[in-house]
Amino acid sequence: MKLKKQYKSVFVQPLSCMMLSIITAIGISSSVLAVTGISLHSPEQSAQRQPQKIAQASGTDAPERSQLLQQANALFSQGDLTGAEENLRKLIKKFPEDAFGHFQLGNVLFQQKKPEDAISSYREAIRLRPKYALAYNASGMVYASQSRWEEAITEYKKALEINPNYGEGLTNFALALWQTNKKDEALSSLEKALKIFKEQNRGEKVNQVERILKEIKTADEPGVS
Repeated sequence: MKLKKQYKSVFVQPLSCMMLSIITAIGISSSVLAVTGISLHSPEQSAQRQPQKIAQASGTDAPERSQLLQQANALFSQGDLTGAEENLRKLIKKFPEDAFGHFQLGNVLFQQKKPEDAISSYREAIRLRPKYALAYNASGMVYASQSRWEEAITEYKKALEINPNYGEGLTNFALALWQTNKKDEALSSLEKALKIFKEQNRGEKVNQVERILKEIKTADEPGVS
């Protein structure tokens, strides 16, 4: 179906926007992806507010860590995914308990079309930081890119259990629900995402969700020929 093909690409797009962005972490010693920061909001919400900025670190190891992240970011912007991966692996070797580093590595691996390796990196990030909603969401996006909808739904649910007001998570969750013919649930999740994006004054996201809502309301379900 045309609509189905359109939505498969929607999953990947949010992740690329989040790639190597700043995560000013409040409670995330590593602080990115799309993931970043301002008080009064959870780390996940803050992360979503500042995409496409250089990742930054905080704490006593900030200078060295920040340098490695900035180098990875620069290489990624130049299209050198291999170089970005190498820098992130250096970061992880130096700071093996850095959940953010593993998370960012997962993002780069996903862009390199290495989905299983990306999932492994996200899993390690979650092991180190169990409440990492962004990593659960990213895992869901990897599964969604492979049309593994039920697995994607499971990951999105985990992300939303941690942060029920995670707009991107709600949107991705809705699209996966739509792919499994759960139209009413998908619409409900999108309506909630729309409300959240409006409260956050995120006009681009508001427009995106409104378009998706309109198309789903007027389209046949994916399983209907």
